[in-house]
Amino acid sequence: MIAFGSWGFLPLYFYLVGPQVSAWEILDHRIIWTALMLGATVLALGRGARVWAAFTHWRLLGPLMISAVLVTLNWGSFIWAVTHNYVIETSLGYYIAPLLNVALGFVFLGERPRRLQWLAIAIAASGVLYMLITYGNLPWVALMPAFCFGFYGLVRKQLDVDSMTGLLVETLLVSPLALAWLAWLYMRHEAAFLVMGPRTDLLLIGCGVVTLVPFTLFAAGARRLRLGTIGLVQYLTPTLHFLSGVLIFNEAITRAEIVAFVLIWTGLAIYTVDIVRVTYSPRPVPRTT
Repeated sequence: MIAFGSWGFLPLYFYLVGPQVSAWEILDHRIIWTALMLGATVLALGRGARVWAAFTHWRLLGPLMISAVLVTLNWGSFIWAVTHNYVIETSLGYYIAPLLNVALGFVFLGERPRRLQWLAIAIAASGVLYMLITYGNLPWVALMPAFCFGFYGLVRKQLDVDSMTGLLVETLLVSPLALAWLAWLYMRHEAAFLVMGPRTDLLLIGCGVVTLVPFTLFAAGARRLRLGTIGLVQYLTPTLHFLSGVLIFNEAITRAEIVAFVLIWTGLAIYTVDIVRVTYSPRPVPRTT
């Protein structure tokens, strides 16, 4: 729960960094400091061989390149949305994500959703369709993080690599691009790090901390919790995003968004009932002879 709560407060953290820092510089520092801190952790735990194995096996490195792009797009679209006052719309995307995972499992992995899951997906999709009809275009601010997160999970699910090693390889793969972008910002005198003052510097370095702490807590908790419990607690993150957008950032919520949220929440309620029913229903006791 602490992990999902920490992710839920990320908009507040990026807001603290301040409007004087561009979303892309925040993304650069999130990548760079996550790679540095996670690299130090991996070396301290003596897991360097796993990282080397990932870099030297194309069957792992190729898919990890794809997942590196997806996680970068996910982080970048989320940071951009927060810094441009689209926190409510972002929460919409993360509400959609669990149902999107079910749909992706059906399309790419041959998984068969249960009837209630199909109903939940259909109702949530109708919410997105309503926004499409109302706005005349796709709510890409909501869908971009959701689809990146969903496809990221799809790729990583098929790889035989632990979460810590995978994230380190991903951030190392995109770190050269982040460093190049940062250098470009310095050449244009648009960089904030080591320019705006110690407070901004510490907050940018802290982007690595706010990435790794919930990641570590989730990795530890996921091994101990039932899938159904994780499925319920994960809604804490978009709920905190939604409340932050309404109560703290004072973002306006449109009629189309209200209708979409009601439909998506209805779909999630049905999905949750299905999870609880399957996960916590008593299993039949095997008969003995």
